[in-house]
Amino acid sequence: MELILLEKVLKLGDLGDRVNVKPGYGRNFLVPHGKAIPATESNIAQFDARRTELEAAAQKKLGSAESRSTAFADVEVTLSANASEEGKLYGSIGPREIAEALTSLGHEVSKAEVIMGEGPIRFTGEHEVVLHLHADVETRIKVIVNPE
Repeated sequence: MELILLEKVLKLGDLGDRVNVKPGYGRNFLVPHGKAIPATESNIAQFDARRTELEAAAQKKLGSAESRSTAFADVEVTLSANASEEGKLYGSIGPREIAEALTSLGHEVSKAEVIMGEGPIRFTGEHEVVLHLHADVETRIKVIVNPE
């Protein structure tokens, strides 16, 4: 399936690139989320007419993500969870809990922006979590888990 990207997609391409993807990925993710359109003649002409507008919007999103990234420079999140004496949590702490804690601190973050490469947190202590704010912008925050 050939598509035209309307924004930068990680590990796929930049704005305006014509890419070939598997039909399910294009039909179920890229097109419904507004990240791409099918590469038909009419869509190509429409994209060329709107290219400068889309590039300006992409630069605005990048600038916004970079300013948000600087706001997370020294952010630490402290969470409390029910844990055993050895420090193992009864349950886990996932992206939703971290996003809610950041939002309560005044930093608007969605759970989709919280990337936990090693899976959910299952032990007390200090952990490092990546915030993926844009395809080009990532920042790291410290999450401290204390036992209840």
